[in-house]
Amino acid sequence: MGAGHGHSLHFHGHSPIHRLPAHVKLTTLVLFVLIVVATPRTAVPAFGAYVALLLAVAAFTTVPWTSLARRMVVEVPFVVFALLMPFVAEGPRVRVGPLHLAEAGLWGAWGLLAKGTLGVLASLIFGTTTEPRDIVRALEKLRLPQPIVQIASFMFRYLEVVTGELRRMKIARDSRGFQARSIRQWRVLAGTLGALFIRSYERGERVHLAMLSRGYAGRLPFARQLTATWGDWGRALTLPVAGIGILAAVMFA
Repeated sequence: MGAGHGHSLHFHGHSPIHRLPAHVKLTTLVLFVLIVVATPRTAVPAFGAYVALLLAVAAFTTVPWTSLARRMVVEVPFVVFALLMPFVAEGPRVRVGPLHLAEAGLWGAWGLLAKGTLGVLASLIFGTTTEPRDIVRALEKLRLPQPIVQIASFMFRYLEVVTGELRRMKIARDSRGFQARSIRQWRVLAGTLGALFIRSYERGERVHLAMLSRGYAGRLPFARQLTATWGDWGRALTLPVAGIGILAAVMFA
């Protein structure tokens, strides 16, 4: 059951980015995101330079652009929230076409979109070039608390199990002629979610009992530990170092 779980989140490849150890890439990701967050939203050229850096890294990964674009859909809720900010924010108003929008809201929307898009794109590059099991090993290597490591491990391992169960329940509904066309069908959908929760909870209990019977004592064993050379760190830290250079150039220009 654990052979292929989570692999839909990963694009198999042999690029230099794929070969970097997971804990090195995770450290690089965190540092780069911190640099992006620390950049003032008024430093528009800096965000353009950050995008160029990430696009260059994405080109090295050989991951198809269409794959990255499809996964960027996860950002849609933030985009919707950002588009509402100029209408609900207070303060001086500026005219944009037929609309009178809050200046502070426009800057806030720009900052949210720019920083959020960069963070999502950097995270997608990390996720598509790193095996899920290696992400868990990276968390372990970086000394994160064991409960976080184990939650992440179970999430990667059983995410496809739960989604597969939901897919089978949908097929069963469709085979009985169910079609969610109005609010009256919400009761059936709510029942589906309830049944999915019960089944997942029961499956979790069985998995926990199976782990205890095999000697589980609160820590997950890893067959292979992550190691990194100074060259790996040097290549990976090129991205945050370049980001620091861009930020410094903008701040002291």
